[in-house]
Amino acid sequence: MDNLVSIITPCYNSEKYIEDCVNSVIAQSYNKWEMIIVDDCSSDASVEKIMLLSNIDSRIRIIKLEENHGAAEARNIALEDANGSFIAFLDADDFWEPIKLECQINYMTKKNIAFSFTSYTITSQSGDITNNVVRAPKEISYNSYLKNTIIGCLTVVINRKITGSFQFPKIKSSHDMALWLEIMKRGYNAYGLDTSYANYRIVSTSNTSNKLRAAADVWRVYRDIENLSLLYSLFCFVNYAINALKKRIK
Repeated sequence: MDNLVSIITPCYNSEKYIEDCVNSVIAQSYNKWEMIIVDDCSSDASVEKIMLLSNIDSRIRIIKLEENHGAAEARNIALEDANGSFIAFLDADDFWEPIKLECQINYMTKKNIAFSFTSYTITSQSGDITNNVVRAPKEISYNSYLKNTIIGCLTVVINRKITGSFQFPKIKSSHDMALWLEIMKRGYNAYGLDTSYANYRIVSTSNTSNKLRAAADVWRVYRDIENLSLLYSLFCFVNYAINALKKRIK
């Protein structure tokens, strides 16, 4: 459907955060959306909370998986069920600002952009806003993204009417990075809005909280997914590390 936004949310044991996440979607000034939450076999009260929220707003749908498949497959299942031309991503422990979709969809439709992202703010595990804002550059190409993986998944919107259908690679982590590279290889650079419309919550299980694991995941994408040469992988990785350090110091 034109201008319908399908919001993809994988959920696993997120009972502490899912209400903040969903309520930030319900509060959007842009109301032409559907939210597809794929519960990846949670053992806590996530499903019960999602069911209560879906009873309040029929635009929220839940898909319950009987086995744990991981975030990539959960997102792919939601993509198959999505009706929107625009696809947005929001993890169950993150949340948006109320004008996020309105500003981003208006920007994309006005300029006929296929792939956009925004700045985002780091929050504590309890949801407290910090002064740490990851700033979105105006444009990122395939080669520049290899050296600076600055695109936050929770900020991305893709117009698949332009890009065509897509799926996340079935890898355990950094599948979002691999997908952005795939979209860029199709000829669609990512365009950034330098306003923080999203809030990324640092939790103990996130990649952001484990820098060594995140770096190892990036290296695997270079070598195993993109099949870059060892020399070019090292060049990109050094730049990635420098940019990651700059964000950490900031």
